[in-house]
Amino acid sequence: QVQLVESGGGLVQAGGSLRLSCAASGRSFSSYYMGWFRQAPGKEREFVAAISGSGGMLYYTDSMKGRFTISRDNAKKTVSLQMNSLKPEDTAVYYCAADPAPSVVRATTSYTDWGQGTQVTVSS
Repeated sequence: QVQLVESGGGLVQAGGSLRLSCAASGRSFSSYYMGWFRQAPGKEREFVAAISGSGGMLYYTDSMKGRFTISRDNAKKTVSLQMNSLKPEDTAVYYCAADPAPSVVRATTSYTDWGQGTQVTVSS
């Protein structure tokens, strides 16, 4: 089990950038897949990006590929999401999630540990 704390959210204008970070505590961080999900008001939580324990496998939602980049630093036990060219529709609470072996990398139900979320608001 890992404890997760997100940071880096805020208010940004359309076209701007933000970098979200997720700090993990607990053992064996490098063995966990890490994912980023988001939830907009009135909508279901959706997959954004994920990265394997070694960082060798990356997964993105097609609509965000090219704008968002996930990375991790196992020595620091952190995972980051660099978000560029932000759009108002990217406004949501962004959550960090962890699981040692998610059955479906893009599914919320595959992850056992979640952070509290960080708000990202993109103004037009």
